Amino acid sequence: MIRLTVLTQEHSETVPALVATGGLAHPKTDTMSDQQSERDHRQLRIDKVGVRNLRFPVQIRDKAHELQNTVATIGLFVDLPEEFKGTHMSRFVEVLNSHGSVIHVENIPEILKAMQTRLHAHAAHLEMRFPFFMTKKAPVSGKEGVMDYEVGFDAALEGEKLDFVLTVKANVTTLCPCSKAISQYGAHNQRGEVTVQIRSSKLIWIEDLIRWIESCGSSEMYSLLKRVDEKAVTERAYENPVFVEDLVRNVALRLNEHPDIFWYQVEAENQESIHNHNAYACIRKA
Repeated sequence: MIRLTVLTQEHSETVPALVATGGLAHPKTDTMSDQQSERDHRQLRIDKVGVRNLRFPVQIRDKAHELQNTVATIGLFVDLPEEFKGTHMSRFVEVLNSHGSVIHVENIPEILKAMQTRLHAHAAHLEMRFPFFMTKKAPVSGKEGVMDYEVGFDAALEGEKLDFVLTVKANVTTLCPCSKAISQYGAHNQRGEVTVQIRSSKLIWIEDLIRWIESCGSSEMYSLLKRVDEKAVTERAYENPVFVEDLVRNVALRLNEHPDIFWYQVEAENQESIHNHNAYACIRKA
């Protein structure tokens, strides 16, 4: 299960503009111009317009500790009909703050609906990116270290149709099967970055998705390794060589086994250690 909590600070209503008069500031009483609401005559609708790179402190629900603190970078967008010149950017932040001190996966549809209403839009979009942390034990010594992963939520509401995509990025070690087969000793290996996006009928724990990814490479990666651990990891990778093609197929097979995942895209990019390029593969379930 994934649950997201965003802590925000209450904001007061918009402060009236002040006009300097004789060295004193007085509230402006006449109506200010609303340029965004003026008509546009170019007859071109805009698919997405809004604010991006909002940073908020958030709390993420996890399986091990219930909550962990992190920071999310947020984007909020709506479509803009061709007759309007612009959108009201401040209203995006107002909608976000109007949901109080808590934003979680379950009320993301409410936020999107509020954006539709507040900005007179047919479609509303929300994107969030944040680092997610897990403590991992080294395979032999058991020494603990903290690993960070990039996680994303992408939600859209078009009319009444809701779409939600969970994205997780995790790194693994891959060892080249061809290099092992043709070399008298040794084989080149590399760090592989795997990006998995899923749509599911039920909420999926972020930790579970990370573990599925990490089980599909030649070896997992760790933040803390003693010599006995480094020996074990190196030998494990050598005994389990995988191409970048193997990597995406292995992950796809794990996702196919889950009854609640009905769409996915798996990408893998190996940062090659003996080539001046990266190896890449992608597999998608329609």
